[in-house]
Amino acid sequence: MLAGCKNRSVQAAAPAQQQADPAPPMKPAPPTPIAVKKVELGDPTWDPQWDVYLEKALPTEMLGPKAAHDVRAFCPRFSSMTEADKRAFWAYFFQALAGAEAGLKPTTTVRHTEPEVAVVDPVTKRTVRQQGLLQLAYMDADRYGCDFDWDKDKDLPMKDSARTILQPKNNLECGVKILDNQLFALDKPLLSSTSYWSTLQPGTVSYRVFRKQMTNVPAACRASSKSQPEMHIAEIAKH
Repeated sequence: MLAGCKNRSVQAAAPAQQQADPAPPMKPAPPTPIAVKKVELGDPTWDPQWDVYLEKALPTEMLGPKAAHDVRAFCPRFSSMTEADKRAFWAYFFQALAGAEAGLKPTTTVRHTEPEVAVVDPVTKRTVRQQGLLQLAYMDADRYGCDFDWDKDKDLPMKDSARTILQPKNNLECGVKILDNQLFALDKPLLSSTSYWSTLQPGTVSYRVFRKQMTNVPAACRASSKSQPEMHIAEIAKH
């Protein structure tokens, strides 16, 4: 037993060096219509760094055959695209979702009154608020393993950007987890009447808003070989 303890203490004193995982191949996503409009108006818009957060957060299954089947209405060529182009599509998808949900504004906070959503959040012990780019809730931290901390946030002003739930990285990464759960753990389609977001529920008003934001998907997605070249937010801002 003493020998075993000794070995463990030696290992603890000299931990093996670990190399960071290499970054996956990534490309910036083109802007959604609302992002373009915000640039034209001089308003804050989608930050290209948010593409990076999303593309790094994507699990392998969201690049695979089932994902290709799920997104075919928006990205017909998904299955034959490079990994970087697939990641860019998903970054665009979540940008469109954030446009429909929160107008691309990270500090958006809404309390809905509909009975089906006006429930008590078991984390905050208050009526649920949908918050941030993807309109998420503190109870999602327990449900999906998201990086929201109510104890840190509860004394901050409601729309304080320092709140963990309003920080784009935390909010977007949580959204990836929620959609991954819908597609693979629950084996539901991308567009479903029981989706977490009403924006992904066909037939709703918010779904029609979302569809309008999905009109400038990456060129690699499009079936036509005569697709227009992509422009990104930084390029639009120069015009």
